[in-house]
Amino acid sequence: MTAQSATVHRARTGGPRDDGPKIVEHLMGWALVVVVAMLVTRLGLL
Repeated sequence: MTAQSATVHRARTGGPRDDGPKIVEHLMGWALVVVVAMLVTRLGLL
């Protein structure tokens, strides 16, 4: 078995896909930033 044939049969482990919707990831990232910023300001940590 060569290295190339070994990589072909490798199962996916649930990592990020190359063809996924980038805009959804971008929006979810910014939503997380906004939620963390609101939490920090509400708790008076800033």
